[in-house]
Amino acid sequence: MDPEEGSTAVDNIVTQFNTYEDFLDSQITTVDLYYLEDESLARQLVELGYRGTGEVVKREDFEARKAAIEIARLAERTQKKTLTSAGKDLQDNFLKALAVREDDNRNGKVSSVIFIRDRNSHGQEVSGYIDYAHRLKIEDFEVYFNGKRRLLPRPTDMRAFKFNMSKTELRLPPTSCNLFLLLDFISYFYNWDNHIAVCNSTPNYQVIADNPEGLLFKYKRDRKILNVDPKAQPGDNSTRTPIQTQLYIQAVIFDHISRRKT
Repeated sequence: MDPEEGSTAVDNIVTQFNTYEDFLDSQITTVDLYYLEDESLARQLVELGYRGTGEVVKREDFEARKAAIEIARLAERTQKKTLTSAGKDLQDNFLKALAVREDDNRNGKVSSVIFIRDRNSHGQEVSGYIDYAHRLKIEDFEVYFNGKRRLLPRPTDMRAFKFNMSKTELRLPPTSCNLFLLLDFISYFYNWDNHIAVCNSTPNYQVIADNPEGLLFKYKRDRKILNVDPKAQPGDNSTRTPIQTQLYIQAVIFDHISRRKT
């Protein structure tokens, strides 16, 4: 029997029996007990391979595989419980795009930045960049995936800056934003009607607002730059994906894959 077949056989045995003793007992016949007159001795002979009607499996192999299968089972259950998009009947492309990226953003394989431009509950036009991975950690996305609420950038408890500019230009002066770590979820927010802009770094991204070419984000894990200018390349290991959606005026998702080894 080759190693792969042997591993499969062990897995079958481990899933069939709760304990190693149960497996040993399954290999003992009534004739064995009649002649040996000792169940413990019969188990030892099966364990050593002298008696039995099937595959010889060592105790350490049985217990190791049992533990590995249990760990995998618990991990799968946790993953299914964690993914709030699982099982949802998602109709809009934006929610589908978030669902596709949820698992990778939770486990750190991908870091997505979401750009949204729309109107808030007061009818004001707002736009902002959201650190998706961080937002997933601090907020329950159930309300977004089930359609009860729309995901929007929010400047809650952030420092604001006012500018007189048109909607066709977004060139922030070098001192436009004070960069500071805030346990919130939004990297950049702009209210077009009030001409209010706020900038905040997140645990994943540092905002670079004093760049003469426009707004940049630096991913803290590998220090790569994400350029959100639609006329420029997004940067190394990054992609820009416009989303056709009925939920917002405009939606774009930037995906960055970190190459830094952990």
